[in-house]
Amino acid sequence: MAPSVDLRSALRDRPLVLDGGLGTLLESRGNDLSGRLWSARLLRDDPEEVRAAHAEFVDAGADVLVTSSYQLAYGIGMDDDEVDDLLRRSVALAKGAGDAFVAASVGPFGAVRADGSEYTGAYDVDVETLRTFHRRRLEVLAEAGADALAIETIPSRLEVQALAAELDRLGRPDLPVWISLSAASSGFVGADLAAALADAAEVAGVVAVGVNCCPPEAVAPALAAVPSGVAGIAYPNSGERWDAEARTWVGEGGVPTALASAWIAAGARLVGGCCRTTPAHIAALAASLR
Repeated sequence: MAPSVDLRSALRDRPLVLDGGLGTLLESRGNDLSGRLWSARLLRDDPEEVRAAHAEFVDAGADVLVTSSYQLAYGIGMDDDEVDDLLRRSVALAKGAGDAFVAASVGPFGAVRADGSEYTGAYDVDVETLRTFHRRRLEVLAEAGADALAIETIPSRLEVQALAAELDRLGRPDLPVWISLSAASSGFVGADLAAALADAAEVAGVVAVGVNCCPPEAVAPALAAVPSGVAGIAYPNSGERWDAEARTWVGEGGVPTALASAWIAAGARLVGGCCRTTPAHIAALAASLR
């Protein structure tokens, strides 16, 4: 079931709650996501499991679902037509999960390399290579029936510029877009994050810019750098950290509701969670905001 208003109208009405870590939830449901495709593997092998996971977030109070297409791209062991079909399926499954907006996830170039470069932006490629990489996926997802495109976890200004050029080339200012940067990326130094947010804010169709996949404490400084007149977006990780020696997560997880209220006061209109955040965390966030 689709919402009765469009995303732009909803954002004018009130802040919206995003879902949490889809991969985290799918793993907790017993799925093996260790392969190169990560959660996108289930689009092909067990699509009902993807729909059921989305539905858990809807039941928890999420207003917006992000599709499982983050790590799905061309040239990774499937023919292009199959990738097209799976991209469309990612949108259809989310739309079939309940009454929520659906944002089609577009992850960074580094995500499909699986070498950690999605957190550094150290790709050693030029802007034209990045434009070509993103082009067909943007075209397919733009026509797949999603309510928005979620450009997320982008780790460098160069990739923001490549995506901005391709979104302008796409020529769909009617389709809402958010662009979210990885505030934890070493690809942003000095004023680079603010400059990248400014680049993102100039893209036709953009409804929000901000950060995701970062510690919660990195959100407020990033929101302060969002250009005036543009809505912010924030969906950090749980706040836990990985203890490599003990091979376990340590610290208290969740979306800090007091901080989330401050983010909204600072201009965020879309707030949720990323890695290690669960439906329970999103339920607590939704309750605190309503």
